Amino acid sequence: MRINKHHRSIGVFDSGVGGLSVLQEVHQQYPNENCIYIADQVHVPYGPRSREEVLGYSEGIVRYLLGKGAKLIIIACNTASAVALAELRKKYPDIPFVGMEPAVKPAAEGTSSGVVGVLATPATFQGDLYSSTVERFARGVEILKDTCPGLVDQIESGKIDDPITRNILEKALTPMLEKGVDEVVMGCTHYPFVIPVIKEIVGEKVRVIDPAPAVARQAGRLLETFNLKLDRNREGEIHFLTTGDPEKMEKLIGELIEIKTEVNKIVWDGGNLREE
Repeated sequence: MRINKHHRSIGVFDSGVGGLSVLQEVHQQYPNENCIYIADQVHVPYGPRSREEVLGYSEGIVRYLLGKGAKLIIIACNTASAVALAELRKKYPDIPFVGMEPAVKPAAEGTSSGVVGVLATPATFQGDLYSSTVERFARGVEILKDTCPGLVDQIESGKIDDPITRNILEKALTPMLEKGVDEVVMGCTHYPFVIPVIKEIVGEKVRVIDPAPAVARQAGRLLETFNLKLDRNREGEIHFLTTGDPEKMEKLIGELIEIKTEVNKIVWDGGNLREE
């Protein structure tokens, strides 16, 4: 993979294809920026893994991205953000990082019923980032949570509108609807890809919140603040890398964000990534 380091890139990573929901928004808002996207699919999903594992994977990916000239890094994974964001900011104080934070604040501000639903992984719910967000912005609001077991695997397999996928979502959302939920937050970057199915289940009166647009806007603010924006008129290049199966990922990218592209293989070598 050849990347022109004079045109430094925005690095984006996730355990799998979920972060494509963020990458797509970044590319739409800042089409002239170059991006490198890494999917650590050999370890997907991060949700059930230990804190030490997720931190190690995140640090290895960041080292690789910095070696490729990344100027800003988006941790497009709620689990990795919950576990590693604070540590990475300490370790690399000169690099701007953007993490994923469940959009509890806009949900709490927008609810009429006082009941908000959050769909996220166990690690996200157990993290300090989630707890502090709820403490700061959702006092007096009832938060209903569900981890949607198996949903990430369904999305990684491209089974978006599938009976099993629908069943997972119905099992999560039906109890919330019975309690009067009127805002549902996507607390995992994979989950926006099933928003059409979610909307069919919850109906028009429930707002479904995808955090990707806000994350992309924050990335743009940091590019501006640190004078990192590319000043050019041509469309930026996007390089895709996976630790899993490149052919499967190429197919999924085409299905999820409708980009025809080549995906390159990278492999773990100890705690570091290298091109195969």
